[in-house]
Amino acid sequence: MTRESHSLSGDPGQAGHAHNRSGPVVWMAIIAVTCLLLLVFQKVLWLVVPFLLALILYYFLFPAVRSLVYRGMSRDAAASLVTVAFLVLLGASTLAVAPRVASQATQWQATVDRYVQGGMRLLDSSLRALENNLPTLERARLADTVAARLEKGAGNVSDHIEPVALGIMAWTPSLLLAPFLAFFFLRDGRRFKRFLSAAVPNAFFERTLYLLHEIDRTARAYFQGLINLTILDTVTLAAGLWLLGIPGPLTLGLICAVLAWIPYVGSILGGLLVVLVAATDFSQDPTMAYWAIGLFGLVRLLDDFFYMPMTIGKSLELHPLITVLMIFAGGAVAGISGLMLVLPVLGVVMVIGETIGVIVSDPRLMARHRHARALRQQQASADL
Repeated sequence: MTRESHSLSGDPGQAGHAHNRSGPVVWMAIIAVTCLLLLVFQKVLWLVVPFLLALILYYFLFPAVRSLVYRGMSRDAAASLVTVAFLVLLGASTLAVAPRVASQATQWQATVDRYVQGGMRLLDSSLRALENNLPTLERARLADTVAARLEKGAGNVSDHIEPVALGIMAWTPSLLLAPFLAFFFLRDGRRFKRFLSAAVPNAFFERTLYLLHEIDRTARAYFQGLINLTILDTVTLAAGLWLLGIPGPLTLGLICAVLAWIPYVGSILGGLLVVLVAATDFSQDPTMAYWAIGLFGLVRLLDDFFYMPMTIGKSLELHPLITVLMIFAGGAVAGISGLMLVLPVLGVVMVIGETIGVIVSDPRLMARHRHARALRQQQASADL
């Protein structure tokens, strides 16, 4: 029986119901493998991070490559042209921004100090307002206690800036791998799929095609959903900050949207950043900081109930309970990197685990595999 004689309309359709047929054993294996992979990925973050950035670039640039291929250009030439055009655009943007960044680099330390002090003043004034309304807090001297602990814990902000800058410089060489990897994904993606499918036994060929298609679909939907979610968050936050009159709304919105890639932790950091800017630039009007907190809370609600279901939620098709539990498990196993990687890793492992579970539990597929193996053995020994 040849691969070409197989019907592609039967088995993949059954595999599409893998999610409904997966039992607790399969899901225990999926969760265990996901946690193990997160633990391994934490040890090789220097490769995992550029690989993920390369995947984002791949799914971002793939429509342009596909369009050129449809116009008659070879895939190799289309991938090269699109990659070079992206690198030229990135280089031009970097050269345009670099002088401004270099001119302001010496002021960054003073700017960070100023914003931190503005946030501490806002917190102190808020706590003292609470003490005026609640005598219990006044007797406990809550504002003085919090101010003393913050002063002791924060210290000099410049002491914390230098390690961050050194860390960014140390990561720069590995991040340069991202466009290099993205180019080969664009050029050789189909060859790699053919290489994998060629190593699979004949009886499982259709399932393998389905598996590769579903992995690609899941990863594509996740990263494209992440890009769409970032755009929606950036536009919404920038519009709200612009209406409030806070300076640099687009830059702040983009930074907060990118920080939101880290579940929970990123959202808190983004909200804190907006509050610090509002508290410092409008030091005479503390209500502006409260308006900024309200805006950020509104955007988080839009994320949870509208943006996430419309973008990332559609891609993985996970129950909300499993999503929340796995986010906490990823953070416990691999820290911040686990929070960032847990959902895409879980999505891919879920597709692989459910497909393998259906293959192993399908008696007809296993019987066909055993029969094909027996025929090969019989043919090999026929002239002995």
